Parts: sequence; C-alpha cells; structure tokens
Amino acid sequence: MLRARDGDVDKVAVEYVAGAGASMVNIIMTFPLYKVMFRQQMEGLRLRRAMAQLYGEGLTSIFRGLLPPLLQRTMTVSIMFGSYSQYRGALHGLTPGLPRTVQHCVAAFGAGCTEALLTPFERIQVLLQVKESKLQNTYHAVRELQLHGLKEYYRGFSAIVLRNGFSNILFFSLREPIQNILPAPQTELGELCGAFISGAGLGALLSTIFFPLNVVKNRMQASLGGPFWGIREMFKVIWKERGGNWKKLYRGVSLNCTRAFISWGIINSVYDFMHRHLSELDVFKL
Repeated sequence: MLRARDGDVDKVAVEYVAGAGASMVNIIMTFPLYKVMFRQQMEGLRLRRAMAQLYGEGLTSIFRGLLPPLLQRTMTVSIMFGSYSQYRGALHGLTPGLPRTVQHCVAAFGAGCTEALLTPFERIQVLLQVKESKLQNTYHAVRELQLHGLKEYYRGFSAIVLRNGFSNILFFSLREPIQNILPAPQTELGELCGAFISGAGLGALLSTIFFPLNVVKNRMQASLGGPFWGIREMFKVIWKERGGNWKKLYRGVSLNCTRAFISWGIINSVYDFMHRHLSELDVFKL
C-alpha cells in the first residue's frame, strides 16, 4: 500500500480521519442490509420473512435508528485505526525489546477495548430496532436509559470487548498480508480494488467467526431494566430457544456475511484512498 514517508506526516491523525470517513460512507450505504439481518438474529426469521416484515412497517422505517450507528460506527472505526496506530507506536517506544507480534496483539486488543467505550451507541441502536420497542427515537431511548442509571448504558459491554479485541487482532494481522499477495496494482483503481478485496474477505470471515457472539450481545442489549445476563448465561438461553441447533443459531449469517463483505470492502478501500490523499495535505504535515 502507498504510504507517506515516516516523519513527514502526522500518521496518527491521518489514521483517525481516514477511518472516520471510510465508516461514514459505509454506514449510509449498508444500513438497510443491517436492519434485515438484525431481525433475523433477534427472531430467528428467514430472509424473505424478515424483509417482508420490514416492508410491511413502511419504507421510512428502514432508516429508523440510523443516527446511533452512524455516530457510533464512525467514531468506532476512527478509534480502531487511530488508537491501534497510537498504541503500537507507544509500545514500540516503551518496550522496544517486546516481540513485534506481542506489541501488535496488545495494540489491537487495546484498540478494541477503547472502541467498547462507545457501547451506549450500540445499546441505543439495539433498543430502537427491537420489534416490540415503544421507543420513538434516539432522544427517547436516552431518556429511558437515564432512568435506569449509567450501568444500563453498558449492558453487553463484556461481549463487545471480546468481539472487538479479538477481531482487531485478526484484522490487523491479516489485512496487509492478504493485500500483498494480490497482483501489484498499476493504477489507483487497482489499489482500490486490492483494498476492497482484502477488506471484504476479512470482513466476511470475521463476521462469520464472531456471529454467535453478536447474537448473544444483541439479546443482552435488547432488554431495558431487569437482571444483567452474562455471556455464558445468555448463550444457554438462546441455545435452548433454538433447540440446540447450530443452524438456527447461525440464522441470518448469510446476510450478515454479505453485509460484512460489502461493508469492510468499502471501509478498507475508502480508508486507503483517504489515507493516501490526506497524507498529501499540508494540514497533516509535521
């Protein structure tokens, strides 16, 4: 991948801005797919039934709940790229004797933990998309959460930390190696295609690996008030509801895989495009 020379550019700032821009483009383009997949996860519906259900609620409902994921994912992906670069640089300076693989894993997991601080956005998004929800909008959801205290905002936090931390380790470990085995690009369009393929393949793979954890996380966050369920306890409940059937547990994975393929293809290619061009701007020059 094309990169500015070390020392010429504020690399961390570029990482944060490029990550935010890439995520914003992606969310707007793929949000309808996410809503269909979410219904499948929550209710175990087949694809056609989930689509019919949303269509029956009206076309305007498709983008209901867009604001929380737009804010959350824009900041999350920005933090993912930016904090990973920041933590990796800090670890290299503070612990130069530490193996680079360990530095990479710690930085990636640390970035995932930092992303998890934005759990309230994901929490609100889930509450707004539950079929039985009586919440009218984001402001209404925030008011209801405030009645239950700060802890209620972070329901599902443990599942998000595990998902983000380990998926980041795999993403940053495999992203560039996959891109480097592709034919060397001769044009900027070739660069974009290579980045799209690398990101799309990784997105599809990681979303499938962590799909059951996401199902558990969504169920943990779907309730407002009441007892807090741990990951293991909630998994047992869902496993029993789905009749101990892995196929039913993975219901919705095909659409989720498709959405992740498109989403991370867009994110990785837009990120690379923005990273190259932002690095050329005077505002990021040191």
